[in-house]
Amino acid sequence: MKLIHSFLDLESRVQVMGVLNVTPDSFSDGGRFDDVERALDRALEMEAEGADILDIGGESTRPGAPFVTIEEECARVFPVLERLQGRLLIPISIDTTKLEVARGAIERGAEIINDISGLRFDARLADLAAQTGAGLVLMHSRGTPETMQQLPFAEDIFAEVIGCLRWSIEQARQRGVSQLRIILDPGIGFGKTARQNLQLINGLNRLVAEFGLPVLLGTSRKSFIKRTLDEGLIAARRNDERERLAGTAASTVIGIERGARIVRVHDVGEMAAAVRLTEALLAAGASENAGNPG
Repeated sequence: MKLIHSFLDLESRVQVMGVLNVTPDSFSDGGRFDDVERALDRALEMEAEGADILDIGGESTRPGAPFVTIEEECARVFPVLERLQGRLLIPISIDTTKLEVARGAIERGAEIINDISGLRFDARLADLAAQTGAGLVLMHSRGTPETMQQLPFAEDIFAEVIGCLRWSIEQARQRGVSQLRIILDPGIGFGKTARQNLQLINGLNRLVAEFGLPVLLGTSRKSFIKRTLDEGLIAARRNDERERLAGTAASTVIGIERGARIVRVHDVGEMAAAVRLTEALLAAGASENAGNPG
């Protein structure tokens, strides 16, 4: 089965998904793009920097983030989507768990639904994907953003992620979503310890082998990077922003080597360069091995 969506070529190159948070309280860039004009400028800038997909979200999913009403989320994302119509050449993903938001976003040009709950919050998102042919990202997460870091951590993170993603896939397929429209996300940072996040990134090939579906990896600027580096770097020389950028690049490169086909990032220019060089290195290695059997 070729894993090529109608709007994404996931075979020939890794897709760079640029993050646009139109919220006042996202963990990384909250408030920077909650103005329509600034959001529009950033979306076009990310496309110019090398983004293959734009992921727009109107509700923060950082640990402890409060619930946002349907009305508020629509008010945040719909004006941006309307302004982008006819101006953005790359496909748009809507980062939401709400049916009404996803439906309105698709009506305004979005082609992918990015559901951090993996259909746990509202399985009707799968109905919408099936009806419209939209891509559907199914992510593993635990609890809700408000509670996920308060829950007991899983003893076997791979068993939990695989089991939950299998349930999400079954829900989507039962509701008519084509296998060619499904993308999986292990949910780095969503109710996992720093070590579990590292294990998932390093073992991403296990998810690829288990399901045979494209895997999206989102490590960008996440706190596991800081927590990991806290153990190994000298405090007097620390620069959190620079370290998170470097940590994002390192984890993204390893994720691609382990089989990720989409990477979700904030710093599009820097990460697009890292992605393309990683692909070139891997291709050169494959070519050399092919020319020197044994």
